[in-house]
Amino acid sequence: MKFSIDKHEKYILIKLNESKLNSLVTPQLKSELILTNTEGQRNIILDLSQVKFADSSGLSSLLVGHRLCKSAEGSFILTGLNDAVTRLITISQLDNVLTVVPTTKEAIDLIFMEEIEKELKKEIK
Repeated sequence: MKFSIDKHEKYILIKLNESKLNSLVTPQLKSELILTNTEGQRNIILDLSQVKFADSSGLSSLLVGHRLCKSAEGSFILTGLNDAVTRLITISQLDNVLTVVPTTKEAIDLIFMEEIEKELKKEIK
């Protein structure tokens, strides 16, 4: 699996440099998501702008990332989806579960906004 990782203080950006998100790629992606989460990262942005095709095993890996981040009280955000991948997520009715934003910048802004909200809620308690 070809990918790049860009670590930041509040989030990690994983850019998948594959044209297909299928059963050949998903085991490695799941492993990377689990490893990232166990290292203490609770906010993950997954850039799928290079992905042209995804199947059910690809969706499974996205749900793993979502579950890991949610259980760590973080965010799992998908960005850069093409029409075919967006359609698959919609048909699978995962558009109500997964957070999808058009650009990486919007994903980063969303994470910072959510982190500020969490800090404010802690101060109120």
